Amino acid sequence: MSKRILVMLASLFYYTGLVALARWWTRRAGQRVVILNYHTAVGGNLLQHMLYLRRHYRIMSLDAAMEELYSGRKDPEYKNDRRVPLVITFDDGYVDNFTYAAQVARDYCIPFTIYLIPGYIESGKRFWWLEGASMSRRARASEVTLDKHTFQLDQAGARGELAQFIDDRARFATSVVERETFLTTASEQLDLSPVPDEHDRDWDLLSLNWEQAQEMDKGGWICFGAHTMHHPILSYITDPTEMRYEIAECRKVLERKLGHPIRSFAYPVGQAQHIGDPVVQAVKEAGYDWAVTTTYGFNTPKSDPYRLSRIEADIDQHWLVVAAEAAGLWGFIARLRWMPFIRNNFTNARRKKGK
Repeated sequence: MSKRILVMLASLFYYTGLVALARWWTRRAGQRVVILNYHTAVGGNLLQHMLYLRRHYRIMSLDAAMEELYSGRKDPEYKNDRRVPLVITFDDGYVDNFTYAAQVARDYCIPFTIYLIPGYIESGKRFWWLEGASMSRRARASEVTLDKHTFQLDQAGARGELAQFIDDRARFATSVVERETFLTTASEQLDLSPVPDEHDRDWDLLSLNWEQAQEMDKGGWICFGAHTMHHPILSYITDPTEMRYEIAECRKVLERKLGHPIRSFAYPVGQAQHIGDPVVQAVKEAGYDWAVTTTYGFNTPKSDPYRLSRIEADIDQHWLVVAAEAAGLWGFIARLRWMPFIRNNFTNARRKKGK
């Protein structure tokens, strides 16, 4: 019901001309770059989104869009193209970015920018923000105590509470070692059923591998950026040396594996409270040219290149909702998302993305 309401509102915005008016206003306001933030690619409406967006926006890689935004020089090929530049980004590097998103990019000539986490590429582990749901689902123990919190897993609702506890504990860890130690301990105590095989529904939620990244890189439609070595929330890391390592080493590894410079960085989770001035300074010192947040907004030549704004997009959204959000009508819809009768529909999607 709630998603239906959002689609109805987005339809109203679109078919009354409000979306078109908002796009026109954005063009008139001067140089702007819209950056959309996706994560997974399969199981939703990605193709419908792309067909709409490429019709009404000039879709560019992040590097190309930022070069144009800050230099003021437009590619002569697009001299008469008045559409607003738009960047499609995917965070984390899920395997379905290779199996599906790269195919869409190639078939429809749409550049994507994907932010990779080398630690997960090399380990093949499940991303930490998916561990809570996976562990609670696969636990065979009837009772478990984690950090002095006891869960009776035979009771109604206990597994959901356990999933949230694991997610919170991993999220607020003050080091990667602390986070991984906790997850290992939890896994042992929960007596998990065997890890799902490739036919399990979790398979597409693993990280892509280096061979897949290199193949996409050579294809010409995918631009890569850095997303830390292990995806800690950087402002929670108490050791400045570890924080700087997560940022700088990620760039070094990606450049070594891909064979060319990596210019952009995406902050894990990415709201202001997850970043902070020391983190931004570390990104600058690591040699990146720009960095993206998850703070809502459009980008102008006056935007801080190390605090670029993005608009959240989900593949399960109707294309009309994405049309409204990309046009700058996100604020109204976002407030509706947090009304009680809508909020629960977005909880699982945000948890998938480590938010």
